[in-house]
Amino acid sequence: MQAMVFAAGLGTRLKPLTDTMPKAMVSVGGRPLLWRVLMGLRDAGVGRVVVNVHHFSDQITRYLADNGNFGMDIRISDETDRLLDTGGGLKKAAPLFCGDAPILIHNVDIMSNVQLASFYASAAGPDATLLVSERQTKRYLLFSADMRLVGWTNIETGEVRSPYPGLDPRSCRMYAFSGIHVFSPRLFPLMQPFPDKFGIIDFYLRACAQADIRGCLMPRLRLLDVGKLDTLAAAEEFVAGAGGGAGAAPVG
Repeated sequence: MQAMVFAAGLGTRLKPLTDTMPKAMVSVGGRPLLWRVLMGLRDAGVGRVVVNVHHFSDQITRYLADNGNFGMDIRISDETDRLLDTGGGLKKAAPLFCGDAPILIHNVDIMSNVQLASFYASAAGPDATLLVSERQTKRYLLFSADMRLVGWTNIETGEVRSPYPGLDPRSCRMYAFSGIHVFSPRLFPLMQPFPDKFGIIDFYLRACAQADIRGCLMPRLRLLDVGKLDTLAAAEEFVAGAGGGAGAAPVG
């Protein structure tokens, strides 16, 4: 198993904490967010992890070195010169992965009760599998009845993005993206026409007409985006409810 942790973001919604540290090093339950994601990946059996860095990148690289990479094969994808967004970050990191094994991708500021090993195993067939939830939001991914990605919509503005002209969101299954997904290296060639900087959802929305990109809705999913100051208290409660471990009790 191999994985990538998106840890390069500026963390502007976590200011003033991120005025002096990267978002990945913000502490929840006495441990950095990066530690919590890495421990979840290690427990799932991931061997190689690529971590992209940009904002206060030296703090992340020093933390990993001081802890012996927590016994994992961790490679750094350095975006210090320019932040490349999620899609561009994955494209830049392509040479750091091993062969054609699927890549489990995890945002550093996401906490969940997902059993990552089970999710990874279930995502072995499609070109990409996106973990989704029924949480309330303004922006939804759109799926066909068999959970194939067909588009995206903003229900507040009515905007629809899809490679399928005239797609009606009312005919689709609508779910929110979790920030956790499995990506097959088979998709890297489709990224070549993209610029250096782009979002991974932009890529998925363009590629879904020619690649098998699926959604995975898990029952009893607990998901917390720790990207804002007002979610830190909830994150502390989340960790306390999990007995202080890296995550909550897993669901398959």
